[in-house]
Amino acid sequence: MSRKVVRSDFDPSNPPPPTEAQTAELAALAAMPDEAIDYSDIPPLTEDFWKNAVRGRFYRPTKTATTVRIDSDVLAWLRAQGKGYQTRINAILRREMLASLKR
Repeated sequence: MSRKVVRSDFDPSNPPPPTEAQTAELAALAAMPDEAIDYSDIPPLTEDFWKNAVRGRFYRPTKTATTVRIDSDVLAWLRAQGKGYQTRINAILRREMLASLKR
């Protein structure tokens, strides 16, 4: 028995336009007052929940392969710390990037 494989590409930065039915549903939802929304199936969030909350817990940035020229002694130092030196390089660069963005 042969199977047909159907593949589809979806670009989240360029989604297809909504259908007329989807547009109508979105308009109806936008027109609905907040008081009319049924929250009964959602448990209330307590302070304990927010104490353990972590921002971006499931965020996974895309990776890009690149070539970088690094001083030999710096690379030797990173590799001497064990496996995962490329991950450490990324962590160091991310820490500096975030510090720069806070300024």
